[in-house]
Amino acid sequence: MKLKRITSALLAAAMMMALSVPAFAAQEPATEDAAPAQQTEEQPETAEAAEPAQEQLTYVALGDSIVAGVGLKGLKYTSAPIGLDLAENFEGYPKKCYVARIAKSLNLDRQHAIDLGLPGLMTKDMVDMVRDGAMPQMNQASGSYYVYPQYQEYLRNADIISIQIGSNDALVPCIVALGEATNWKSEQLANTVITGMLRDPSIESLQLLFSGLSKMKLTKEESAATRQLLNHDMKTICDEAYVTVTTNLPQVIAEIRKLNPDAEILLVGYTNPVPMLSCWTNYFRSLNTFAKDLAAQQENVTFVSIPLTMTAADGHPTICGHRYIANRLLSAIKKINKEKNS
Repeated sequence: MKLKRITSALLAAAMMMALSVPAFAAQEPATEDAAPAQQTEEQPETAEAAEPAQEQLTYVALGDSIVAGVGLKGLKYTSAPIGLDLAENFEGYPKKCYVARIAKSLNLDRQHAIDLGLPGLMTKDMVDMVRDGAMPQMNQASGSYYVYPQYQEYLRNADIISIQIGSNDALVPCIVALGEATNWKSEQLANTVITGMLRDPSIESLQLLFSGLSKMKLTKEESAATRQLLNHDMKTICDEAYVTVTTNLPQVIAEIRKLNPDAEILLVGYTNPVPMLSCWTNYFRSLNTFAKDLAAQQENVTFVSIPLTMTAADGHPTICGHRYIANRLLSAIKKINKEKNS
């Protein structure tokens, strides 16, 4: 296969591979000290900070690597016997992630704004974490394994809980499928993405991408398998992931309600980091529709759409993206409080 025929598709795949925990665990995560000058997006008006209160409310953010702040400077983690330990990040998360921005606007200290973002987490894993405070076993596909008894305690004490989960349910199977199709020649390119070398758009990044693609040297059989994945099998994976997410997401909410019947729940929508693949566009569009309908059927559950979130080449939000998500959530919180007080 000629290189130019697979460049755009493999770039999309490379971005998806950035969320893979095995590669994430093997490399230092990309960090972003400041938003690149060329990254601009229309931002909603920043929500006003809440007035200082005698007793702080507690905000807890549930999710995957997006919530954890992967790609931002200051992510805290250590290596564990299996995967990573993110416990230090629960209260020590990056200053520019959306959890930190919400905490600042609501005048919350780090003990009252908790970031439970866990890289590689899938919706079934979140059901286990909320119900038991632990995954029963390692997720073989993502390589993640988390056991945090305090996970449930944080949820019990929360006044506001945001949930952002579901991307990995499709991303992880696609990563595995691409690795199998290329006999894992794609892994080196994935590691290049993970190190952050392609995070910011530039001529150098594009040259590095083309270099990584050329070094893969796919055989005829590997090229055929990759075409089959990109043209057909990836849609099947997305369709299956949709069924999984739409089955598990209601269970996540139900398990949260067992721990905390009164908390306001913000169900965060989805943004597509790989818009050049139609199956991904359809996947995230369908999930947004489902999540919006699910929230409408639940008491004290609000859907928060994030359609303009800017993402970097590794699939994670940029600093601008985190600011945008924070503003969307803060606007939702402000609206909820206004309705309660009216």
